[in-house]
Amino acid sequence: MEDPRPPRIALLSSPGLGHIIPFAELARHLVRSHRIAVTLITHPADPSATVDRALFNNLPDEVDTVCLPEFPPEDSLNGTTKLETRVSLTINANFPHLRSLLRAISSSAPLAALVIDVFCIDALDVASEFGIPAYLFVTCSCLALNFSFHLLKLDATFQGEYRDLPEPVRMPGCVPVQGTDFIETVQDRRSEAYNWFIRVTKRFYEAKGILVNSFEDLEPGAAKALKEADGVPPVYPVGPLVRAAPDEENECLRWLDRQPRGSVVYVCFGSGGTLTRAQTRELALGLEMSGQRFLWVVKSPHERDVTGTYFGDKSGKNPLDYLPEGFQERTKGVGFFVPSWAPQVAVLGHASIGGFISHCGWNSTLESIVKGVPLIAWPLFAEQRLNAVLLNEDVEVALRPKVSESGLVQRDEIASVVKRLMEGGEGKRLRKRAEELSHVAARSLGQEGSSVRALSEVAREWMDRRT
Repeated sequence: MEDPRPPRIALLSSPGLGHIIPFAELARHLVRSHRIAVTLITHPADPSATVDRALFNNLPDEVDTVCLPEFPPEDSLNGTTKLETRVSLTINANFPHLRSLLRAISSSAPLAALVIDVFCIDALDVASEFGIPAYLFVTCSCLALNFSFHLLKLDATFQGEYRDLPEPVRMPGCVPVQGTDFIETVQDRRSEAYNWFIRVTKRFYEAKGILVNSFEDLEPGAAKALKEADGVPPVYPVGPLVRAAPDEENECLRWLDRQPRGSVVYVCFGSGGTLTRAQTRELALGLEMSGQRFLWVVKSPHERDVTGTYFGDKSGKNPLDYLPEGFQERTKGVGFFVPSWAPQVAVLGHASIGGFISHCGWNSTLESIVKGVPLIAWPLFAEQRLNAVLLNEDVEVALRPKVSESGLVQRDEIASVVKRLMEGGEGKRLRKRAEELSHVAARSLGQEGSSVRALSEVAREWMDRRT
């Protein structure tokens, strides 16, 4: 006999807005479109992050949100421990609390599934203990997922560092990728982060299915290759799952209201990305040299770690204090500066925005595509170089500045690439392509869209577990 209650699933995210946001949006879609009850399990992030609270407050009432206890102090880990390893270790430390939570949820009705983030991969064992089918939700591109599986073959066949590969790597259905554009985690094969990546990817095969926050019409070849790959669990491209722009008043939006249509470059390196002081200076002077209007979300610089604000900005300093002397005064009326955070979806959807200088985090990438905004691809960490290759060489909605031998993108290069995007034929071509992709993205989430069909397919599996 079928249980009349909707099936309940648990979603286990990792910290960081790049992961929490798509998990929250997945919960929203499951509740509203498929009548599936959801418990969204998160981990503590920066307690001052207003956006976290707003995100959860705007979820449907049918989504239960639970935050696991605070992480162990960061200094309990080695100071040189890479971000990926640090996040995974701190998540694993919370597994006793996760077990207690799953036990409490399951006491009233069995869970139909546990959907986990890649950083939570060892929760596969917890799901097995409870007899719960476990699925992965990959908050990145189909290209990045293909790369992860392909890397297992490279690991077994190639000696040396991947940045020294003489030729680009060719994967079925994907744009060729140079070794220097591989995921940052795998650039040092002697590191613990590399070993972590290989171990995690091998465990992907244990999942009952893999949901991906991308859509078939954006990456048709890569999506097809995943579905046809030997031994890979069923893959469901269910994106683009991005936030809706909230109705809110904000000073930067009021400033945008006063600017001409398509005239402003939005500059933001995500919730976790940071630049060095030298690079911050070059960016400032390059924007000034370009003569273009800009809206810049300024972060405090970090000299050693491009993920310096992943868990929040703990410097306590005003990021604007790091800008070159006199720069704000010289660009008054042309530039607008926002310390640390801006309502990005609303900004990208504003008519005055004509381009986006982005770190190419996948959330930001999808938000830009959904809003039809072309990009300047400036990757910093994680799989962002892969995303830059996808945007620049495959779907062709981005320019990519050249990095000098010093490791900096110089002011002259910044000024040049900004002008190329905002003026002349090249920028118009990119803008037209971005607008086309915006319509394609909307279609994928419309009635009978490919992503709607994919999510319906996996939702039916969970519904069937009630019988």
